[in-house]
Amino acid sequence: MTEQARFVADDARAEAEWWRGGAIYQVYPRSFQDTFGTGSGDLRGVTRRVAHIASLGVDAIWLSPFFKSPMADMGYDVSDYRAVDPMFGSMEDFDALVAETHRHGMKLIVDQVISHSSDRHEWFAESRADRTNARADWYVWADPKPDGGAPNNWLSIFGGPAWEWDSVRRQYYLHNFLAAQPDLNFHNPAVQDAVLADMRFWLERGVDGFRLDTANYYFHDRWLRDNPPMAEAAAGTIAENNPYLYQYHLFDKTQPENLDFLKRLRALLDEFGAVAVGEVGDEQRSLQTVAAYTQGRRLHMCYTFDLLSPRFSAAHVRACVEEFERGAPDGWICWAMSNHDVMRHVSRWTRPGQDGDAVARFAISLLACLRGSICIYQGEELGLQEAELAFEDLRDPYGIRFWPGFKGRDGCRTPMVWERGSLHAGFSVAKPWLPVPEAHLARAADTQEADQRSVLAHYRAVLKLRARHRALTAGSIRFLDGGAAGADADLLAFVREQDGERLLCLFNFGSAPAAWRLPESEGAFGEALWKSPRTRIAGDALSLPPLGSLLCRLD
Repeated sequence: MTEQARFVADDARAEAEWWRGGAIYQVYPRSFQDTFGTGSGDLRGVTRRVAHIASLGVDAIWLSPFFKSPMADMGYDVSDYRAVDPMFGSMEDFDALVAETHRHGMKLIVDQVISHSSDRHEWFAESRADRTNARADWYVWADPKPDGGAPNNWLSIFGGPAWEWDSVRRQYYLHNFLAAQPDLNFHNPAVQDAVLADMRFWLERGVDGFRLDTANYYFHDRWLRDNPPMAEAAAGTIAENNPYLYQYHLFDKTQPENLDFLKRLRALLDEFGAVAVGEVGDEQRSLQTVAAYTQGRRLHMCYTFDLLSPRFSAAHVRACVEEFERGAPDGWICWAMSNHDVMRHVSRWTRPGQDGDAVARFAISLLACLRGSICIYQGEELGLQEAELAFEDLRDPYGIRFWPGFKGRDGCRTPMVWERGSLHAGFSVAKPWLPVPEAHLARAADTQEADQRSVLAHYRAVLKLRARHRALTAGSIRFLDGGAAGADADLLAFVREQDGERLLCLFNFGSAPAAWRLPESEGAFGEALWKSPRTRIAGDALSLPPLGSLLCRLD
């Protein structure tokens, strides 16, 4: 192979594997930008703001559901997998978004919600009609127990039993979420064929991949065995406000048959050079599940809820990363700190007396240094905190069901704030579907655009620095003692290395300065690519301020 041919081959390989270490920006379209004047965001609004997303230096957009839906769960209940819901626009609007995203050099990944459909989907209408039609076995149906009770003890995440009685078939059907979201029966090969055909439709339309909602929920236990109780629940010591967490979910999800289906899905993706990132919600074994799903010819990458929790410490981050690295040497993970389902991380992690902007800067600096791909949720780049909403403003069925012990997901789904001085912060000329919090106005994008010290400016700088260093996007990761496992438990230290470049990453999670000494075997501190103010280096000794970070070369 000539040197020129080698360069061409390397470029082609880099393009095909853009996702490995890439940065993805999640758009929740209902809250991004309204151009129709309805108070809800739409596809034209996303297209209008693509330049903002591109300015961050990300590689791809993940677009949350825009398919035709009754909106019982804000679009995660799909009634037609091949149609755009009119509230978001038309298929022509979608095509324009694909073109604009590609024009800015980014990829477009769309949400696929295939573990369940809406109960308004034509498949379910036919399936429930009787027990002998062509789609009778497309959903999970089961007879009642002799006393009329549900087939087993499985619970819905949204509260109550995971079984709903249907008076037409005189059977129960399974729903892991709302009763309006019946679970598809993936044990039926025809169901697999149908959902893959719907995904092919969007690949042929130009999308670059999929985010797979609840990717470990596709299959259920054929024998419908009861889930065992969590040990804490059995002992009466569990303290969760959702009874779903009282069970060890051994049989209602994460079944071994899923691995073969993921291979079928991967074969489809490979036809188009497309990628998939799976969502894994598996309370007791999430990182092990990610390892299984991303090794071999299955999914390219998965994300978990491990960093989407209230836990925020050097020890927790190190434990998560090391567990995945040990269990999946050939797998790949996508790390995220916020998304549309959890409280915004600035609110989760800011302690009393701390500056939320400092937490925002610290978090993206850490995320950019982790080995894996990374995902950023809209508004993170503005340092938005969770919105405080009144009960009467809630739209999330999950939040309404569990109020007031749990306030739901609407607090992270409020509209983007684009222009501080405009009506509804430039999101819409009509009353927005969720309120625009007064506290968010000062963080509007146009205000931060003019401030080089803003959270927005920091996001851009960090993400562009990450993209320039292969050690950060593709390199190995190795933790150093003396941090989370040593004298100062608030300090996290690790090295990223690739092609001869060694980068030292240091983060002080604590509320007091942290002292640290570079091990002699690591050489010496080199050029600082970024460092927090008040960081002090003297020889091989370093002091980091609270929520301070340092990224430097090692000589």
